[in-house]
Amino acid sequence: MHIEGSLEPELIFELAERNRVSLPYATIEELRARYEFADLQSFLDLYFENMQVLRTAQDFADLTRAYLARAAAGGLVHVEFFFNPQAHVNRGVPLAAVVDGIMDAAAASEREFGISCGVIPAILRDRPVTEADEVFSEILRLGAPVIGLGLDSAEVGYPPSLFEDVFARARAEGLHVVAHAGEEGPPEYVWQALDLLGAERIDHGIRALEDPALVQRLVDEEIPLTVCPLSNERLKVVDRLEEHPLRRMLDAGLTVTVNSDDPAYFGGYVDDNVTQLHERLGLTEGEWETLARNSIRASFLGDARKSELLR
Repeated sequence: MHIEGSLEPELIFELAERNRVSLPYATIEELRARYEFADLQSFLDLYFENMQVLRTAQDFADLTRAYLARAAAGGLVHVEFFFNPQAHVNRGVPLAAVVDGIMDAAAASEREFGISCGVIPAILRDRPVTEADEVFSEILRLGAPVIGLGLDSAEVGYPPSLFEDVFARARAEGLHVVAHAGEEGPPEYVWQALDLLGAERIDHGIRALEDPALVQRLVDEEIPLTVCPLSNERLKVVDRLEEHPLRRMLDAGLTVTVNSDDPAYFGGYVDDNVTQLHERLGLTEGEWETLARNSIRASFLGDARKSELLR
């Protein structure tokens, strides 16, 4: 889940007014009409355009608190979300403002919303590699209490191999490592994420099904896949949710979890994904229990907390 992807139209207009940002649409309805995407890139264009309203630490705190409140209402007890530092510093927002705002809300999440959370900066893979190194160095300099490093954005043409060095640095710092791979990109990108980046968790990963040897490795090593069903449907990764390979992935023994990706854009949060899957894919009670247990095991919570939740 990307925190910027929880930027709802109502908050976009509120922050635009606060920061005196001129929007290219006059009404919320006009904005929502743009939420029909042909592919990942068409979504990313609007995603980055809407971010222009995020300017101050207070903006990022408000964004994060709005998401945590919605997540709590949906029944979540723990979240691990991404943010994209490059998307903000490249338009002149100080990284300290981004980090301070997000971390202020995250630090208060259990007290205010009853949710624990971890925060993961994600590298924009379609930006220069040197920029990734620079922004990661600044995150370390700021002492931001992040739990890992991720890799996201436009996948095709930007293999994980490009970022081997910065992820080696993240591992050396004791951070968890995750990477988007196998959403639009080929199974080879999943292999690279595992072998070159040391990824402990693969975001999306549904194209791994095209490579039986890769599926077997993911099963044998119990590598979690953070599958995002409504996102896959809205970005045309699958034509219809009824055709989603989630059940095939479960049947193959893959450690699959259900996630919301960019919920403000893709038709729903985790509970909305669950509702749609229940109605349109007809998963059994046993399959739902497996998905729930997978989500706990796939998290970066400590063993004691995982054991408590699994009970």
